[in-house]
Amino acid sequence: MAVTSPSLNATEKKYWWLTNRKIVEKYIKDARSLIATHEQSEIASAVNLLDAALAISPRLDEALELRARSLIYLRRFKDVADMLQDYIPSLRIANEDSNSISSDNSSQQLSREGVKLLSSADSTVSDQSFKCFSISDLKKKLMAGLCKNCDKEGYWRYLVLGKACCHLGLMEDAMVLLQTGKRLASAAFRRQSVCWTDDSFSLSLSNPPFSADTTQSETLTQLLSHIKLLLRRRAAALAALDAGLHSEAIRHFSKIVDGRRAAPQGFLAECYMHRASAFRSAGRIADSIADCNRTLALDPTCIQALHTRASLLETIRCFPDSLHDLEHLKLLYNTILRDRKLAGPAWKRQHVRYSEIPGKLCALTTKIQELKQRVASGDTGNVDYHALIGLRRGCCRSELQRAHLLLCLKHKPDKATSFIERCELADERDLESVKERAKMSSLLLYRLVQKGYANVMGSVMEEEAAEKQRKKALEDQVKNNCKVENQKLENKKCTVSSPSTANPSVFQGVFCRDLAVVGNLLSQVGFNRSMPVKYEALSC
Repeated sequence: MAVTSPSLNATEKKYWWLTNRKIVEKYIKDARSLIATHEQSEIASAVNLLDAALAISPRLDEALELRARSLIYLRRFKDVADMLQDYIPSLRIANEDSNSISSDNSSQQLSREGVKLLSSADSTVSDQSFKCFSISDLKKKLMAGLCKNCDKEGYWRYLVLGKACCHLGLMEDAMVLLQTGKRLASAAFRRQSVCWTDDSFSLSLSNPPFSADTTQSETLTQLLSHIKLLLRRRAAALAALDAGLHSEAIRHFSKIVDGRRAAPQGFLAECYMHRASAFRSAGRIADSIADCNRTLALDPTCIQALHTRASLLETIRCFPDSLHDLEHLKLLYNTILRDRKLAGPAWKRQHVRYSEIPGKLCALTTKIQELKQRVASGDTGNVDYHALIGLRRGCCRSELQRAHLLLCLKHKPDKATSFIERCELADERDLESVKERAKMSSLLLYRLVQKGYANVMGSVMEEEAAEKQRKKALEDQVKNNCKVENQKLENKKCTVSSPSTANPSVFQGVFCRDLAVVGNLLSQVGFNRSMPVKYEALSC
């Protein structure tokens, strides 16, 4: 019995392996039949069959490819990224960097990988974070890592994962993966075409291997060109923002978010966040808050958007709303520390490191206590609505009405969800929740703008009433002055022209004295002499 047991165990093992292989083959065959129908429900059933096949044979390349392509067809891009996250370039480099820094011989590993550190004479152990590396070396390292074992693993991973990364907003990773997959597919096509006949080669030219990955009338070249266009526009906008050209940065970001072609959800949320920073630098507080609202509608766990909106609300002294955002941010920090990882999947791009969370949480707690004290002291009614609307103090009624009209047209609650039409959601099941968050935040901003308009309009009306009173008082003063001057002139005229008020003897004496003077003058010139004879004769 002991002699025959090994042979029996080998037989049972062989039978078990053959049985499992037949089961896996049956699952794959049925999955292919369901996928050929091109119906959502049937393809979802095919994914379940492929999951069962992979539970038996986890590394079967055929089942992995069918499952990945089925998930792409079902637009379950997050599942594809989770399935193939080891091939995402940015995540791969981040993991390698963290492993190399944590190891004892990190400097030796970095030097072997082609990364050049600063000279040891000028740097210490604490300055190892300052590294100088070559972009070409980094690109070679990345391409070498992507191309490793590509022949036995299959180039389909790069094409499928590249498309998933594009829809998830990881545009740089998508570009690298699609270019690599396209190059590997072309190389495989050239290797296969060596042994083809002329007829088979001519037929295969019209349908290369990598063309099957493009769906919805979108080729691989068009997808790559769209990715490059978005990356160029974002690079131009970020350069303008860094240079202090806020209007130019806003214009470039607006081209992305208002484009005719839909942009991925993650990429669009990032662009809205950057445009909010540009609006804030330009002094357009309401527009900046609106972009933060859109970012949080697309990504509720965006730490940067929560922090920016809380800071904006604090700037205009709207402390209760700012305190609400800070409390939400504190809850998010506590969740990160509890889970010992950042919010979201591992491949999600984050703007904060896990090691920074404890320090940020301490500063945030202090800030919350300070705002609570200000709210408790009653400092809640002195909101700077002029800064919210974007007007100077002492503005006129026409300026206020124009600014209010523009803000109402841009941030009307009815148009709060219009930006979703130009957004390609990573999961269509999130559509209702995104709309709900967008409507709620837009309604709060609209009410704040209306309250600000009423407050500023009251100030303008008070200033106008005070100005009218000042003008009326000035007019009354001018009239009183005119009356006084007229009275004085009339009194003076009456004093000169009225003889009854004068002394007649004074005028009579003066008149007689003047007549005596005139008579003396006439006597001196001889006017009293008799006329000569000849003149008398002539006169006769």
